[in-house]
Amino acid sequence: MQIEQRILGTPEAAQVILPLSSVDQGVAEVRTRYASQEEFIADLERSNLDPVTLRQSIERDLKVEAVLDGVASHAAKVSETDVEIFYLVHSERFRRPETRTLRHILSTINDGLAGSERDAARQKIDAIHSRLCKAPERFAEQAQKHSECPTAMNGGLLGDVAPGKLFPELEPAAFALAPGELSGVVESPLGFHILLCDAIQPAGEVSLDSERERIRGHLEDTRRRSIQKAWIAGLFRRET
Repeated sequence: MQIEQRILGTPEAAQVILPLSSVDQGVAEVRTRYASQEEFIADLERSNLDPVTLRQSIERDLKVEAVLDGVASHAAKVSETDVEIFYLVHSERFRRPETRTLRHILSTINDGLAGSERDAARQKIDAIHSRLCKAPERFAEQAQKHSECPTAMNGGLLGDVAPGKLFPELEPAAFALAPGELSGVVESPLGFHILLCDAIQPAGEVSLDSERERIRGHLEDTRRRSIQKAWIAGLFRRET
C-alpha cells in the first residue's frame, strides 16, 4: 500500500487519464465471478468494500499499472545481438535431454480393496507380462483392457518422457529399454508396472531460431522489471 501511495503521488501518475470504460470493464470482470448480485454485495461487505470503494480500488490499481507501464516503456530495446549473446552465454538452458516415448500398464496395490491386494495385483501383472512376452505388439490392447491408469484409454501412452519425470523406481528400467523393448515388472508407490519403449529421441541442442522470440520476451520482461524497480527505489530515496 505504501508503494502504491508513493506511485500515485508522482507527476507521472498525475498525467494518467483513465478512460471510464477501462474502470467499467474492471468492475464487470469482478462481478462475473459471482452467481448473483446478492452474493457479489455480500462478498464486498466481508472485505469492507461497497460498489463505490471497489470502483475506486480498481481505478487506483489501473492507474498504478499505467504508470509502471509508462516507466517500463523507457527500457532499452532488445536487439538481435542481445538475443544471440543470451543464447550463447546460457547454452545449458537450450540443451534438450534424451526423451523416450513410453507406454505402461499399471496394476494398483490396495490392500483395502478386494482383488487389489498386493498378491492379487502381482498375479495380475505377471499374467499380463507373460502374454506380452509372447506378443509385445498387443501392448496397447492389453493396456486398454487391464491397466488401472487413465492412460489405458490411449493404449497406456505416457508420451515423451525426460529423465526426472517418472517415479525413481521406474526410471532406471525405462531408460534402459531399447525401442520396442518390454520391461520386466517394476514396482512404484502406485503398484506394479510394465513399461514399453516406443521410441528414443536423442539429446541435442534447441536451435536459436526456435527459441529466438521466447528469449526476446524474457529479456524484454527482465529489462521492464529492472527499470520499474529502479524507479520505485528512487521514490523512496528522494524522501530520505
